[in-house]
Amino acid sequence: MPGRFYDEWQVGDLIAHDLRRTVTETDNLLFTTMTHNSQPLHLDAEAAKASEFGRILVNGTFTFSLMVGITVGDTTAGTLVANLGYDKLVMPKPVFIGDTLRAESEVVEMRPSNSRPGQGIVTWKHRMLNQRDEVVCECLRSALLRSRPAD
Repeated sequence: MPGRFYDEWQVGDLIAHDLRRTVTETDNLLFTTMTHNSQPLHLDAEAAKASEFGRILVNGTFTFSLMVGITVGDTTAGTLVANLGYDKLVMPKPVFIGDTLRAESEVVEMRPSNSRPGQGIVTWKHRMLNQRDEVVCECLRSALLRSRPAD
């Protein structure tokens, strides 16, 4: 179990996640069609070519989902009770097919649960960066975690 229990975190902890992913045309096409997103910028090469981007733009919800997925193994795998929310989601730079993405997570807030003894809430700032170290996606994620079991 790679995730950490509530009491193993501290505000300021920073993780540079090892997992990286180069986004493929198939990733974008499958995710976009699975979610019924009909935005031509994601599906239509000619429409995308005529846009200010000049090429297919990767679906932003794919980028967000990939960011969260990359972070789970090092943060909450095996210790999560529930994800409580995602806030302040921003996508300051576009993602294109062929971009290689990596993620970082920083603990920005934590507190013990008032209603659930032995559990606490951790809030991370997750960041997704491309191969040029530009932030392409960022959000706050709050999760309810179990504390380490007594031996």
